[in-house]
Amino acid sequence: MSASGDYLPVGRISGVFGVHGWLKIFSYTEPRHNILNYSPWYLLQDGQWVAHELIDGQSHGKGVVARLAAASDRDRAAALVGTEIAISRQQLPVLQDNEYYWRDLEGMRVLTPRGEELGVVDYLFETGSNDVMVVAGERERLIPFIRDEVVVKVDKEQGVIVVDWDVDF
Repeated sequence: MSASGDYLPVGRISGVFGVHGWLKIFSYTEPRHNILNYSPWYLLQDGQWVAHELIDGQSHGKGVVARLAAASDRDRAAALVGTEIAISRQQLPVLQDNEYYWRDLEGMRVLTPRGEELGVVDYLFETGSNDVMVVAGERERLIPFIRDEVVVKVDKEQGVIVVDWDVDF
């Protein structure tokens, strides 16, 4: 899903759970139950983001189940299956200096300290030891997001990340 502007994807409704309007949630957050820390949820309905109050939620096995005010029974819940869930950017905690949301790094130009263009950040992923930027340019590069060793500077205003990286690697 591609959220636009002020809305950030956090999951999708993957099914119904029981007869009282509970929903199975596929959460994009880490850990998965963090999706329950946000309310309202914005559901993409008929091309519009519509606010829905989260009434209750909990971890269930390896997943998450939740109830929304608008889904008071199984039929109403079933109508929401497949719907994308987003939150407003204003619901996110304010970051300190030198902290970044991945979403804010995506699309930034990646340069070497000598000004050589490597491409733009397509997306990031976690490996366990560090995050990795997937940089799309004349070819795809996987560059570890390790501050001070690899990532020399992040300039959000200019939309540039400077990395100590060999252009031939």
